[in-house]
Amino acid sequence: MSGHVACCATRRSIAVLATFAALACPACTGGPALLTDLVGARDLAATLRIEFTKATEAVNRAVMADTDDASKDAAREAKQSGDTVLQTIQKLRPLLQQLNYPDEVRLLGEFEHRFGEYRQLEDTILGLAVENTNLKAQRMSFGPIQESANAFRDALGKLGGPHASRDVGLFAAQAMLAVREVQVIEARHIAEADEAAMTRMEAEMSALEDTAQRSLTSLKPLVGSAGSQGISAAASALERFRSLNAELIALSRRNSNVRSLALALGRMRMLAAECDDTLLTLQDSLDGHSFKATR
Repeated sequence: MSGHVACCATRRSIAVLATFAALACPACTGGPALLTDLVGARDLAATLRIEFTKATEAVNRAVMADTDDASKDAAREAKQSGDTVLQTIQKLRPLLQQLNYPDEVRLLGEFEHRFGEYRQLEDTILGLAVENTNLKAQRMSFGPIQESANAFRDALGKLGGPHASRDVGLFAAQAMLAVREVQVIEARHIAEADEAAMTRMEAEMSALEDTAQRSLTSLKPLVGSAGSQGISAAASALERFRSLNAELIALSRRNSNVRSLALALGRMRMLAAECDDTLLTLQDSLDGHSFKATR
């Protein structure tokens, strides 16, 4: 899109030079006022396309940002450029009407209609992008959830001393394996877009958490009073793990990053291309107008 803008800017510069050259001729039809209006219309059409390009690029940055602040900053830039587009439309329309250019007025109207659809979709995408729920879920998985899983592992490790029975080691290993498997499924859940698939993953995680709980319960009579402190620490870590995992699932279910990306790569991209094509046609049409000198 940027290449088109540069190309159009070159053509517009040539047209502007030709227009000013025409101003030097006192016999030109239309008069200086119409020439000034044409130059102004060309400038506004160029501004319109530049600001629209800036808006689309800012939306893409908001969707792809990896921090909350970056998403919010890009979203704010997108809205500012979009507001400038609307203001420019209001300035350009009366100039085109004054120049009596019905084709250009129609093109501007087509763009305004498409841009209205674009802005509605933009609001949805930016609203999702700044939520960053998938990103937040991922941070939970790598941060507090990992810490609680490690605390569970450490507490279980204290139960399997040199004099521990074989069954103690077996149940401890089963409990830890179940927790690690939940962590593996979490990563898949965060990236998943299909709700039915997420539901199946949640059922798997719930079953694995129950397995870890049953294994811990089986350990309690095997370690006796000497291991009661370790059992208590493991139970506390497992409870925290389950609670955090439930929060992660809620964030992942919102799927704001996945949904905003899908919309940006789908309908948004099509609308942006249609809007840009209309603006390019408008610029080309304005560049094709000239004032001819009379004898």
